[in-house]
Amino acid sequence: MQMVELSTAALKASVLCLGGGPLGSTLDEQASFALLDAFVDAGGNFIDTAKVYADWLPGERSVSERTIGRWLRVRNLRAQILVATKGAHPDLATMHRSRLSSQAIVADLEQSLRSLQVEAIDLYWLHRDDPKRPVEEIIDALQAQMQAGKIRAYGCSNWRTERVAAAQAYAQRRGWPGFVANQMLWSLAAVEQHALPDPTMVAMDASLQAWHRRTVLPVIPYASQANGFFQRLADDRLAGLNDASRRLYDTPQNRRRFARVQTLAAESGLSITAIVLGYLRGQPFPAIPIIGCRTLAQVEDSCRAADVKLNAAQIAFLEGEREE
Repeated sequence: MQMVELSTAALKASVLCLGGGPLGSTLDEQASFALLDAFVDAGGNFIDTAKVYADWLPGERSVSERTIGRWLRVRNLRAQILVATKGAHPDLATMHRSRLSSQAIVADLEQSLRSLQVEAIDLYWLHRDDPKRPVEEIIDALQAQMQAGKIRAYGCSNWRTERVAAAQAYAQRRGWPGFVANQMLWSLAAVEQHALPDPTMVAMDASLQAWHRRTVLPVIPYASQANGFFQRLADDRLAGLNDASRRLYDTPQNRRRFARVQTLAAESGLSITAIVLGYLRGQPFPAIPIIGCRTLAQVEDSCRAADVKLNAAQIAFLEGEREE
């Protein structure tokens, strides 16, 4: 699998990132270890998780981070793996209250270090934003942790264009690297911000995409395969898609995109997975899709498609900008 260097941070990441959401929760530890092993065997080295992952389920808190930490220790792979995790998420019971104070950032970071059993986190994401809090205060807090050696680089997740731009401008004035990447909801399946089930989430939109074209800041999108929406349509398995995902993705626009996916698959011989991931990989700025695999077959399917990059004409066709 090819590698991408994330800005000036000298972090070499595989072109696919394995999402840690199900690790240790919907997948038990044995299945989680097998999934992680398969991803590494396929050439992957980039794993994304979050302090809050699976805290909405009964059982061990921060179980995704803790499972990854145990796997890193048992497999003795810390030096080979780029570990990314997210903090400063609102408490799940009070999602309307942000947690982006420097104290909250540090508290979450310290817990993540313990859960992952690492001395430093390679890429630390802010899981949410608080538009009422000055970006200067937030960047100062992250930079202090970077200078303390607890994180190697930092990024943002679910931030709007103007906030990312303001944070980057401040970091540049201070001579700091700032965010090395941005994480948002994005896939070939188009979504509208107002349709998102959680108003603190941010989906890729025209403004944000244009900003990334100008700055070439890497993007690491979550839900990059739209919870398997296009594959489920092809296999007549849409009934198995959860209600929230169906409301988000099953729209006339995405049904039209599915027809174009089928056309492109027939013309090119590419699998649906390759087209969906290749759409992101072919963008005019670095894009590393987070793959949300739950089975070994899904890992293998995604990793087989890792090096596919669609060209501009194919991307325009899928988006409906070129006639069929």
